[in-house]
Amino acid sequence: MKSWRKILSSIVLSISLIGFGYVEPVQASDSTNLARIEAENRATEKRIQILEQKIAALKEQLGLATKKTAVESVSRAALSKLTYQGSEVVTVNHNKPTFTKSELKLTRPWQSYGQLDGLNRVTTANALLNHSLMPHSEREPLYVNPTGWHNKRISSGWLYNRCHLIGYQLTGQNNNIRNLMTGTRQLNDPGMLRYENEVADYLKSSNSHYVRYRVTPVFRGDELLARGVEMEAQSIGSNAVRFNVYIFNVQPGVVLNYQTGTSRVG
Repeated sequence: MKSWRKILSSIVLSISLIGFGYVEPVQASDSTNLARIEAENRATEKRIQILEQKIAALKEQLGLATKKTAVESVSRAALSKLTYQGSEVVTVNHNKPTFTKSELKLTRPWQSYGQLDGLNRVTTANALLNHSLMPHSEREPLYVNPTGWHNKRISSGWLYNRCHLIGYQLTGQNNNIRNLMTGTRQLNDPGMLRYENEVADYLKSSNSHYVRYRVTPVFRGDELLARGVEMEAQSIGSNAVRFNVYIFNVQPGVVLNYQTGTSRVG
């Protein structure tokens, strides 16, 4: 941030110096000198315009940098209150997963899916992932309708996907109502898929690789459509895979009603 401000100050100083030369009264004794001076003044005006454009661009960059820093990392408690401001992914707890020491204990691979809550909403999915849990067959069509499922076509295709909390490629769980939520296409792919692929690639690279994994949908109040999902991963015995991110459940050009899952283009 300091470097940007130094650059901005330098440009302002340049304009000041140029300005002094420009406003100085000029006495021209003949038409040749007058034409030359007018040409120099036009060139000076052009340089001032260029510098002013640079200042405007730098101010915009400073604003973007400040905005990015403001949402760079948040606490878990703040997730349900977080409002989408243009950045689809936000790091949580400085990108550090919050597993306890006992939760990172190496055992046989396992997976666990929380019970639906009182509104039939999906809750948290946990797993200790290993290559042995990964499926060997193609995924079958999905037919389960999670809460907030009011799908429709938009210009880019279907608005919603049935999003797996723990991706099919990691455990083979498919039509498991406790592992499915209503998510926008953008949330599912590229949002969640990017992180699922990172985990899958690591597991495929060695049968001895394990990853502690947790995905938590984040709802606000009694809304039926999740505001987003928190994804946490930690490879056992190394930091080869390590992240804690929150991905907003949003879709460009569409206004979502999180209370019901209905939507409108706008």
